[in-house]
Amino acid sequence: MSMQPTDFIHDDFLLHGETARSLYHGFAKDLPIIDYHSHLPPSDIATNRRFDTLTAIWLEGDHYKWRAMRARGIDEHYITGTASDYDKFLKWSETVPHTLRNPLYHWTHLELSRYFGIGGLLNVKTAESIYSNCNAQLSNESHFTKNLLIGKKVEVVCTTDDPSDDLSNHLKLKAENFQVKVLPTFRPDQVYSIDDAAKYNQYLDKLAKVTGKEISSYDDLLSVLKKRIDFFEEAGCRLADHGLEFIPVPDQSAVSNPEYLFKKLRDGQTLQPALRENFRFMLLADLGRMYHEKGWTQQFHLGAIRNNNSRMLKALGANTGYDSIGDFSQAKGIAALFSLLDEENRLARTILYNLNPADNELFATMAGNFNRGPEQGKIQYGSGWWFLDQKDGMEKQLNTLSNMGLLSGFVGMLTDSRSFLSYPRHEYFRRILCNLIGNDVDRGELPKDQQLLGGLIQNICYHNAKNYFGF
Repeated sequence: MSMQPTDFIHDDFLLHGETARSLYHGFAKDLPIIDYHSHLPPSDIATNRRFDTLTAIWLEGDHYKWRAMRARGIDEHYITGTASDYDKFLKWSETVPHTLRNPLYHWTHLELSRYFGIGGLLNVKTAESIYSNCNAQLSNESHFTKNLLIGKKVEVVCTTDDPSDDLSNHLKLKAENFQVKVLPTFRPDQVYSIDDAAKYNQYLDKLAKVTGKEISSYDDLLSVLKKRIDFFEEAGCRLADHGLEFIPVPDQSAVSNPEYLFKKLRDGQTLQPALRENFRFMLLADLGRMYHEKGWTQQFHLGAIRNNNSRMLKALGANTGYDSIGDFSQAKGIAALFSLLDEENRLARTILYNLNPADNELFATMAGNFNRGPEQGKIQYGSGWWFLDQKDGMEKQLNTLSNMGLLSGFVGMLTDSRSFLSYPRHEYFRRILCNLIGNDVDRGELPKDQQLLGGLIQNICYHNAKNYFGF
């Protein structure tokens, strides 16, 4: 096949053998998408937002692109500053050729191809025509948010939502019977963000106002959280999610009375580190019991060290692209929490995600400690997350799970994205998966049994998630 620059993203992209190609095109390519973890703004879906420019849909809030532009030496004025949308796009176009071997190079051209039919390469020479072409397409209803989801065969989208959210956008979409299920995910991070007692109390006051119930005791807090969990479930929620550096290890030598510790917090006192960890552990355990009662799945995203650049935190605020991989101790906290809940027979379905690749085997084997019948893969070692959701990271996650557990029970990929143009990441994952399996077959390490292999591929890409979550 003659390769020209215009067909860099071609039908057999990332598929390096006949078996890989037959698996992808025959079994994976046309499956629907269950995106069980994303950060898409539900308001943009409910209002069927039209994005005015490619910059607005592609660069706003995309920390991956921002970090690449900063690494290239682009001034912040063109990243998060007040430069025009066109000037920001030009600076991104200038950056793209320098992202070779970064997943951004693949994602950029996949997204241009899949959403806009553009097969050429993005650079400063092609920037103006690509920008004009894409902006014209964005003005068509086919490129409003709802049709962007429908066009990619998205069946379910799970957003990420604070317990205080009124879920009005989810309820609106449910009432209008939108064909894509847009479901909330319960993300209670602020409920155990207790390092700053003053900010914590402000949040509790907000939560109390939303529920109309005073929160003056730990029991009150649990009652309010149960009420919010009930509300989320009525809106279709089936998952909870937790973003933590690590699951804390309880300190038996320190106070572990949650009522006592909560009153200290409510009085504005800052707890010592051991007391904070004890409180978090107990609250996570109580939340886990509630999830189990509901039949939900709980997710733990562990290992990010956030807001590392103090200067830019003051200038731009949190979640602006200054987070990275942390090196926290993980095993003991996971084991302590899961063992406690398992002993009570109240350990919910769980997905573990690590950000530090050094923890791959740790997380995969920890998941295996708490599986139990009759459910397949009750505790999941989750897909490559954040800095690891690229080709090398996905392959390592797939290989680790294959070696330490059962790949056949894996619930597959998610976007973890704020962008409506991110769904080719599922295609990217499916191509990588099919290529991995296909290469094994071509080396004689797996049987060339299309029915056996095709079933494996389809289960990982779609059916396992559908059955696991019960959407």
